[in-house]
Amino acid sequence: MRETTVLDALDRAVIHALHVDGRAPFARIAAVVGGSPQTVARRYQRLRTLVGLRVVGLPVPDRTRRQQWLVRLTAVPGAAQGIARALAARPDTSFVHLASGGTEIIAVVSSAADPSGAGDPHRLLLRDVPRTAGVTAVSAYCVLHTYFGGPTAWRGRAGALTGEQEEALRAALPPSGDGDGGEPVTLSAGDRRLPAALAADGRAGYAELAAATGWSAATAARRVADLRARGALFLDVDMDDAALGVTTRALLWMSVPPARLDEVARTLAGHEEAAFVGATTGPTNLLANVLCPDPAALHRYLTRRLALDAVAGLESTPVLRTVKGVGTVRPW
Repeated sequence: MRETTVLDALDRAVIHALHVDGRAPFARIAAVVGGSPQTVARRYQRLRTLVGLRVVGLPVPDRTRRQQWLVRLTAVPGAAQGIARALAARPDTSFVHLASGGTEIIAVVSSAADPSGAGDPHRLLLRDVPRTAGVTAVSAYCVLHTYFGGPTAWRGRAGALTGEQEEALRAALPPSGDGDGGEPVTLSAGDRRLPAALAADGRAGYAELAAATGWSAATAARRVADLRARGALFLDVDMDDAALGVTTRALLWMSVPPARLDEVARTLAGHEEAAFVGATTGPTNLLANVLCPDPAALHRYLTRRLALDAVAGLESTPVLRTVKGVGTVRPW
């Protein structure tokens, strides 16, 4: 993205509308934000080109029997960028970051057991990464609970629409069930192909989804609505957030006494800087991904809003480059 890219009010309204419902037809978005469907469609295509805007469909891990792992790799100088690109090319990774001095790679890895019993859901962690030339250290932490992130995306992409406009978009969404309770959803073979197709384009037409899954277009439409209603599938917006004024991103690895973990995590989840807050295994037990306008804003956040007595330890890791976002590889 060029530094001169400036988003106007309509651009931000379209992004916010997709944040509410990534599959909303352009006609519905136009009726809410103003303008014609053709104008909204042109703005969407413009944003795809200028800021890499993508709508991505993803399974909700704890509703689809999937595990998420945070993998930290240290590589020899000169090897990290190639390793990061290789990780970004894999369908089981997201948020591949180059961090620290450019020799550390941090990635989110999603693993799911194959119901047939074939394959190893932890192949990347147990075999592929350890055998990668240039990797000098590997650590992996399981995400135990997500307090903020996934279906509840970063608030910095919102704020352009009024509450009434948001409600008008939500009115057309499938009825939502309880995504926090009940048995996880068992995905069929077609269901497992559906997120793969939506990860490439969350706004793909039902004819395209039918071709990817082997269903009819009507079945694809019903299944998308059903999985969204059951909290098993969500749509996210991926873009270069520098267009929204973000120049500084950091991963915060925190140690919190278990008795205070829930309290601290919920407090952080209410911070506008937070894009992700999750409890993890490992030497630290709470991770936050925060986005700030500049280093000074990050300093204020760390010394003021994050100055909580229950945070016993903190390591901040600056993100130098995001190689892969929620589901799409960024231009190099």
